[in-house]
Amino acid sequence: MPERIFIGVAWPYANGPLHLGHITGCYLPADIFARYHRMKGDEVLMVSGSDQHGTPVTIRAEQEGISVPEVVAKYHKSFQESWTRLGISFDLFTTTGTENHHTIVHQIFTKLHRQGDIYPNTEEFAYCENDKRFLPDRYVDGTCPHCGNQRARGDQCEKCGRPMNPQDLLNWRCKLCGHPPVLRPSEHQYLKLSAYEQKLADWIDRKGGHWRSNAKHFTRQWLADGLRDRSITRDMEWGVPVPLPGPGYDNKRIYVWFEACIGYVSAAVEWAQRKGQPDKWRDFWQDPACRHYYFIGKDNIPFHTIIWPAMLMAYGDYNGETGRYNLPYDVPANEFLSLEGDKFSTSLNWAVWVPDFLERYAPDALRYHLSATMPETSDSDFSWRDFLRRNNDELVATFGNLVHRTLTLTHRNFAGQVPAPGALDADDKALLAHAQERVLHDVGSQLEVTNFRAALAGAMGLAQAANKYLDTKAPWKTIATDRERTATTLWVALTAISALKTAFTPFLPFTAAKLHTMMGFSSTAQDAGWRVLPVSPGQALQTPTPLFIKLDDKIIEEETARLEAGRAHA
Repeated sequence: MPERIFIGVAWPYANGPLHLGHITGCYLPADIFARYHRMKGDEVLMVSGSDQHGTPVTIRAEQEGISVPEVVAKYHKSFQESWTRLGISFDLFTTTGTENHHTIVHQIFTKLHRQGDIYPNTEEFAYCENDKRFLPDRYVDGTCPHCGNQRARGDQCEKCGRPMNPQDLLNWRCKLCGHPPVLRPSEHQYLKLSAYEQKLADWIDRKGGHWRSNAKHFTRQWLADGLRDRSITRDMEWGVPVPLPGPGYDNKRIYVWFEACIGYVSAAVEWAQRKGQPDKWRDFWQDPACRHYYFIGKDNIPFHTIIWPAMLMAYGDYNGETGRYNLPYDVPANEFLSLEGDKFSTSLNWAVWVPDFLERYAPDALRYHLSATMPETSDSDFSWRDFLRRNNDELVATFGNLVHRTLTLTHRNFAGQVPAPGALDADDKALLAHAQERVLHDVGSQLEVTNFRAALAGAMGLAQAANKYLDTKAPWKTIATDRERTATTLWVALTAISALKTAFTPFLPFTAAKLHTMMGFSSTAQDAGWRVLPVSPGQALQTPTPLFIKLDDKIIEEETARLEAGRAHA
């Protein structure tokens, strides 16, 4: 039976171009997962959008000397171009600036406020006397009291992952002027997280057993520390207005961590409206059989396993088992990707930016490398040396070479048509069993549980086995003495390549599409489904061209020098 799958992907701040850490952190794994389930015939909705209300956006606007709307438009366009060029197949990539989003945020805020899950409270907040303004959390930095990181943000320490309030920081300072702020009282609205502590603990005990260890660890640590009510408004003028009467909230806005998660619902509603089926979003949010997956980086785990579920429980009248809105089924959060041994840093310009990368290299070469090194259970590293090695040794020499020599031999000796096989021997049957019976089952089983590295390794294992088979059978030699044997060998190899095309499609969509066409199949590789298409005798093959480009060793030195130059001018 087809399944229904909702995929929510982290909303990137519209404050700069994407780098490789962003892609491997959540966008690539989400796309692989979505493509696989679509190929299976499942109904998939994958959504995200540009987060235009976070303080990183206003900081960028001040740095660039342009308006916030100009910054948002600039980087939202950059994101959309990156998704297209990299093959990230969102069903909808929107923004938090739509009227639809504001309306739904207000609906959820109002209901929670009316039932007491949001309430007013006055506390002291950071105020910069030099700049004469209350400071949003990210406008404050300092030393983390938990791990000693001297560049912790006022909302969270990126090093240890602990969320915090600005006043928790040691040696705190205003990000704009460097002066230490003072505390001043201000009334804000608070989410009553503490009221949902036991419900969350019970839900996680029942439903979270299959989560990755990082998601379980962060979530249980939050619960063990006790949940504190958190303010969900801030003194600022950019963001979603607070839907409360009276002048006290004219210059306050709903805090980004509260309203951005609501984007998962508002994006589904917008998607349904665009389809001309305005109630279609309910199939993904109110059908209990629909499984919800959230692809994020590990620094966002508590927002998706604690805060967002609590909001859904409150809004959906959760009764301990079910509610009107589906809670997360899985939160496959990746660890961090480093770059040449150092942490990605936007401020230090230590990054490989996606638009720059795609100017020089093929998207599938990047997708392959990031999939093969994905930081699923521990941090991993991107190095130009390893990128070149995997491209040349695995894509070019293993997969690409298998395809090129098989199709070339078929063109040369069988007029570009799939030959009819003769009797099969043990080697033929072994490779066919691997291709027709095992590989899609094994790769699919790993993808089902978001083990992308293992799934990719399973696909590449078939390519290696097929190369070994060709070397053993040597059809370039047998063509002179045994044409039927050669025909059988090439038909078996083409069948293995057909299986590889399917297995690699979620990972290498551009390559798979090219190979699909070269092999003479109709429709598209994505639409062909999660199955091995038979290669029928007489099927016409297109003239083969290389699937991948071999890279010169000089790129290691060139790209390393480019990185160092960027850091020197940061």
